[in-house]
Amino acid sequence: LISSATKSLRMETEILEKKLQDAQMKLAEKDGDKEKEIQSLKRLISELEFQLTMEKSNNESFLDKLRKEIKHKSDELEKLTQERTQLIHSLSQVQEENSLLQDTVRRECEERFELTAALGRAREQVLELRRLSGAL
Repeated sequence: LISSATKSLRMETEILEKKLQDAQMKLAEKDGDKEKEIQSLKRLISELEFQLTMEKSNNESFLDKLRKEIKHKSDELEKLTQERTQLIHSLSQVQEENSLLQDTVRRECEERFELTAALGRAREQVLELRRLSGAL
C-alpha cells in the first residue's frame, strides 16, 4: 500500500513537475515577448521624441522667419506712413501755392479787363477829340 501510494505520489509529482516546467517555459516565452514589445515601444518612443524635436525646431525656425517678416513689414509700413505724411504736406503746400496763383491770375485778369475798358474809353475819347478837332 505504501509502495503504491509512493508510486502514485511520484507519478503525480512528475506530472506536476512537467506542468511546472511547461508553465515556466510559457512564462519565459511571455517574458521574452514582453521584453521584445518593451524594446519595440522604446524604439517607437525614441522615434517620436526625435520627430517632436524636429517639429519643434521647424516651428521655431518658421516663427523666427515670421517675426523677421513682420518686423520688415512693420518697418516698411512706417516708411510708407512717413512718405504719405510728407506727400500730404507737399500736397497742402502745392494747393496753397495753386490757390495763391489762382488769386494772382484772377486779380491780373480783373486789372487787364479794367485796363482794356479804360483803353476803350481812351480810344473813344481820342476819336471824339479827333472829330471835334476835325470839325474845328
